[in-house]
Amino acid sequence: MNHIYFTSIVDGAGLAAEIAALGPDDDSPRGEPHVYEVEPLGEFVDDPNVTDKKFPGNPTRSYRSTEPLRIIHEVEDWKRLSPQDLQMWRERLAAIREDDDKQILN
Repeated sequence: MNHIYFTSIVDGAGLAAEIAALGPDDDSPRGEPHVYEVEPLGEFVDDPNVTDKKFPGNPTRSYRSTEPLRIIHEVEDWKRLSPQDLQMWRERLAAIREDDDKQILN
């Protein structure tokens, strides 16, 4: 990966952490999600995967950098997703993967 992705919205960071920790099914999670407060140590830009494609103007305050980030501390009080919300995200991600697979075959 060429970039480090981060957001300045705690709930957005929590959602990203939850999604990153999802395994292919309930029996194989990738680990416990964590959220960190970070400080960029170099230049960063709006994340074009989000801002250009989905949310012009960057209301999600999503960024990326090729420079390191310094971890200030772990954020402990972020809102976890409910089991129902996690299942919804599993289904959404599976549908996206299926659609991507169809596009590759065509």
